[in-house]
Amino acid sequence: MEALIPVINKLQDVFNTIGTEAIQLPQIVVVGNQSSGKSSVLEAIVGKDFLPRGTGIITRRPLILQLVHVAKDDLTTRSAEEGTLGIDEWAKFLHTKNKVYTDFDVVRREIEAETDRMSGTNKGICPEPISLKIFSPNVVNLTLVDLPGITKVPVGDQPEDIEIQIRNLLIKYISNPNSIILAVTAANTDFATSEALKLAREVDPEGRRTLAVITKLDLMDAGTDAIDVLMGRVIPVKLGIIGVVNRSQQDILNKKSIEDSLRDEALFLQRKYPSIASRNGSPYLAKTLNRMLMHHIRACLPELKTRVNVMIHQFQSLLNSYGEAIEDQGQTLLQIITKFASAYCATIEGTACNIETTELCGGARICYIFHETFGGTLDSIDPLGGLTTSDILTAIRNATGPRPALFVPEVSFELLVKRQIRRLEEPSLRCVELVHEEMQNIVQHCGSGVQQEMQRFSKLHDKIIEVVTNLLRKRLPATNQMVENLVAIELSYINTKHPDFHDAQLVGSLFKNVEEDQQRVQRPKLQIKHQVTNQLNAETNDVKAKSKDDSSTTLFSNIFKNQPVNKLINGVDTAAVGDTVTTTAATASNNPLTISAPPTPHHQRSIQSPMKAVNLLPEVPSLTSSSLHLTKKERADCSVIERLIRSYFIIVKKNIQDSVPKAIMHFLVNFVKDNLQSELVTHLYKHDQFEYLLSESEHISVRRREASEMLKALQKASLIISEIRETHVW
Repeated sequence: MEALIPVINKLQDVFNTIGTEAIQLPQIVVVGNQSSGKSSVLEAIVGKDFLPRGTGIITRRPLILQLVHVAKDDLTTRSAEEGTLGIDEWAKFLHTKNKVYTDFDVVRREIEAETDRMSGTNKGICPEPISLKIFSPNVVNLTLVDLPGITKVPVGDQPEDIEIQIRNLLIKYISNPNSIILAVTAANTDFATSEALKLAREVDPEGRRTLAVITKLDLMDAGTDAIDVLMGRVIPVKLGIIGVVNRSQQDILNKKSIEDSLRDEALFLQRKYPSIASRNGSPYLAKTLNRMLMHHIRACLPELKTRVNVMIHQFQSLLNSYGEAIEDQGQTLLQIITKFASAYCATIEGTACNIETTELCGGARICYIFHETFGGTLDSIDPLGGLTTSDILTAIRNATGPRPALFVPEVSFELLVKRQIRRLEEPSLRCVELVHEEMQNIVQHCGSGVQQEMQRFSKLHDKIIEVVTNLLRKRLPATNQMVENLVAIELSYINTKHPDFHDAQLVGSLFKNVEEDQQRVQRPKLQIKHQVTNQLNAETNDVKAKSKDDSSTTLFSNIFKNQPVNKLINGVDTAAVGDTVTTTAATASNNPLTISAPPTPHHQRSIQSPMKAVNLLPEVPSLTSSSLHLTKKERADCSVIERLIRSYFIIVKKNIQDSVPKAIMHFLVNFVKDNLQSELVTHLYKHDQFEYLLSESEHISVRRREASEMLKALQKASLIISEIRETHVW
């Protein structure tokens, strides 16, 4: 069991070397008010006068004190190289490495100098600890931490919040669940006002690791004693209350030895508290602390072993992530390039080891762009969007030229459908842009292994991004050109014989129905016209029979004598035609392009030629009004064109929706996958750039060094713990 405390001391040395608090080691922490006698208690336990003494705040930095029991014949601990073979007691500081101190007055001066170096010379404090190890055959194995005393009012260079700073420093050490709290209180003060006990109860409310010490028993007022306090009748402490007698300041000035002080302490306790003298005093306190610390270590050691092993694995993984030192730069660079290219392609294919679970990336995002973003955009495009009935009618009229057409001209359909097909080009080019952006973003999703290498070599990372960016930029114009060509191909030839263009087969039947309707309307007009013509011929024959000598002028006079010119339209009597002609005239009057006056015969034009011509036509509009009233035939023509445009646009949209992703995959995605590694090797694998590309960032090298030191310390700690046999523990 006695071997446990030296093990903890070794562990304390290991972790103090690297300045880490990852492992909370068992130790005894001394807390108390300023000038309560904490340093005197420690000197009495050690048996040497080695701590700075005086009035006011003297301890201004934490002091980690390790006491190591060394027998006089222990040649293992004593070393000829260090000059400790013939010496009973010596000391070592951690900050002075292997320097041996045999004069404890020099030890005191070193503590003062080290304190002033970090805390200044005017009462300032510093949280950085001083580590001191004392080897002696007269001490028990202990690890103690002496802390600055609790103060209220700042003095010297102390800041206004000195009380809060000291309190936080004390809490930091006594909050360690593996520490034993030694609460020191002076006997000449009220025990109920002890600040040390108050702090101890905050972190150890059950009192399982708090031991109270009453100092300065000889300075109590005459007629009073501390028997009730030492017996636990005032404030009970679970681990007990031990009283001690310190050296006074006058004793220190008179160079009173520790041995004489301990002898006087024993005499005082026998005289003043004879019934409890054996359970008080500095020697009893040292043995009690040693026993408590050993039991405490025995309880903490299994958990300490587990903690050390877990941290070894953690820091080993962390060190592996930073990589080993570079031996062959060319090989290392080629491995990183190959690893990056493989990870890049694997991210696109979806075969990467570390698949992202929080967002779509790589090939999955490209697929989403193709089928959700691009496909959804095409599906939302209205085949007739931006196309009005007025636009369709204008196109039909412009395509017919000067002659009215019986059927819908095909040129108008091609003109209008090309206009709609051009609307597919913009979303197609936007699809290329989105895929290009995702290909650029894939660099950030190439797996944790590659990302760690990229963080290690920041300059190489920047160069790789530059090469990938240039490769993608170089492929972008070719991909855009191909997509534009796909739309141009659809515009170059309107295939009305397409097998899916079913509406084209209905056009002939629609035109046939329209022609039959027109013939049905024109048939009564032709019959009436024939009747009028026959009647005129008969009358003409009668006139010829009566007078063959009459001139043509007289003949025409007789013919039109009772029939005014304005009642004849193309030789047809309007009265004889009846309602049919009236309806036709009414329809013509609604059309602004219809001639409102009947044609004038040639002989009448010659008679009226001296008169000035009158323009009876309205002004022709440059654009067809949207509120224009359409005839039945015009409505039918517009409906046919709309149906044809919608049907053919859907066919072209399907072609574009299928061919654009294929073009992007071939010209951009697959090309980059196939040529990325060769492109990286061509631009990066150059001997004169090895040193530049493989130079590590400063913080990575610092973190690797820290992780390496921590790993070595943990491995050494594990080795120290493994030296303890199970019998030592239990």
